[in-house]
Amino acid sequence: MAVTIQQIKDLQNRTGAGIMDCKKALTEADGDIEKAIDILREKGIAKAASKAGRTAAEGLTNVKICDKCGYAVIVEVNCETDFVSGSPKFGEFVEAVTARLLEKKPASLEEAKEITQDLFTDAVVAMRENFVLRRFALLKAEEGQAYGTYKHMGGKITALVLLSKDCGEVNRGLAMTVASGDPYYLTLEDVPAEDRARELTLAQKEVADDPKLAAKPENVRAMIAERKVAARLGDNCLDQKPYALDPEGKLTVAELCKQKGVKVISFVRYMVGEGVEASAAE
Repeated sequence: MAVTIQQIKDLQNRTGAGIMDCKKALTEADGDIEKAIDILREKGIAKAASKAGRTAAEGLTNVKICDKCGYAVIVEVNCETDFVSGSPKFGEFVEAVTARLLEKKPASLEEAKEITQDLFTDAVVAMRENFVLRRFALLKAEEGQAYGTYKHMGGKITALVLLSKDCGEVNRGLAMTVASGDPYYLTLEDVPAEDRARELTLAQKEVADDPKLAAKPENVRAMIAERKVAARLGDNCLDQKPYALDPEGKLTVAELCKQKGVKVISFVRYMVGEGVEASAAE
């Protein structure tokens, strides 16, 4: 089948591979971008488990907690130019949107857009740009639980974590770790079976194609493949990330949580514009 320029661009944004490599992979995959990513990874062209897209939108992320009701909201609002995204007026607008969402607690993005429509209309008139409420997430802390938040670069990246108890400065430190480490999952146990199977297929092919392992018994090669999977997926798990405030960079989140007797219940991380191209193409 014919491969479109947009498909090539989307694949390049998600993998960082060259244009011709992307075109060949898409042709081989009959236009299936996920299969094309696997093909590039098998050839060592794409980075393993790449989740980053190139930032293709300006704007801000923000987070707000309501101590009285126990809810917290994290949000991303996009605009057209970095000039506007850095202005105090846009920052005030994003704060107003965040507060409205925390107050009304919408159940969907469609509902969130409806209840903030007046704010967006006023902002368009005042700043003469198009603004988009791209995404948001609401978390609810039960009794005894606590939040950690962190905003980087004035809101270009924002992280929110929900913890089993209040640990003071550690709350913020764990949010910083989420912001810097960009994890997919909490632990290896949280990785969906589909993701595990996909990684295992890739690892098994790598082992089969490695001449240095050709003489190894089948059970040994199977074990090597499993270790590859654990290592790759582990890199995307929060509990195996180095804790951001550890001066030596050796303490993992899992070790820290064990020391403090705390559990990370959930987390959300937003980076401005992340994956916008891929979303638009779907």
